[in-house]
Amino acid sequence: MATVAEFTLDSHEFPLGTVFAELPDVTVQLERVVPDAKGVAPYFWVRGTESDTIVDQFSAHPGVTDIQFVDDVNGEYLMRCQWVSGHDSVLDALIDPEVVLLSAVGTEDKWTFEVRGESREAIATFRNYCHDHEIPVTLTELHALESLEAQHELTEKQREALILAFERGYFESPRETTLQEVADELGITQQSLSSRLRRGNRRLIEEALIESHS
Repeated sequence: MATVAEFTLDSHEFPLGTVFAELPDVTVQLERVVPDAKGVAPYFWVRGTESDTIVDQFSAHPGVTDIQFVDDVNGEYLMRCQWVSGHDSVLDALIDPEVVLLSAVGTEDKWTFEVRGESREAIATFRNYCHDHEIPVTLTELHALESLEAQHELTEKQREALILAFERGYFESPRETTLQEVADELGITQQSLSSRLRRGNRRLIEEALIESHS
């Protein structure tokens, strides 16, 4: 059965994370990964900066070369780079045809990846590759692939997390509690709670703002 997994990785463990040293408030999101004659060429967005020298903000890293500016859309920078063949990283693990990268978002604190495997065995192979190559990924969520209809419905765990976070004042400004305190109350890790809140909010937005206007 097809399986979806979410995992995190410290920001400095992924080559594109070098930008956070100069621009700690930006967000980096992989757009797509394109095979080419030289290997693999990731395209990615950089958001949250007004720097007009965005290429120069990426420090040298043995995992990537030839970082290029592609386009600027409403202040968000689309870029591409060349992935160095043989550099042990998460992206190398994702070249496996049985594992598909659904999303990858990086901040100063961590990268969050979501992948789909053709089976749980494919996800296990991916994790084993990371372990064997000392890539310290942390699995935060694992579930069977859902139908399109189910993808727009809150799960009970997401509903529970959203309600508790709301009741404890996590969404207030300033916040009246921390992510860790809510996670402790639910008996789960901070990473798992962050994933549930993100997925739950996404589904609420899809239902309230997108589907109602379609």
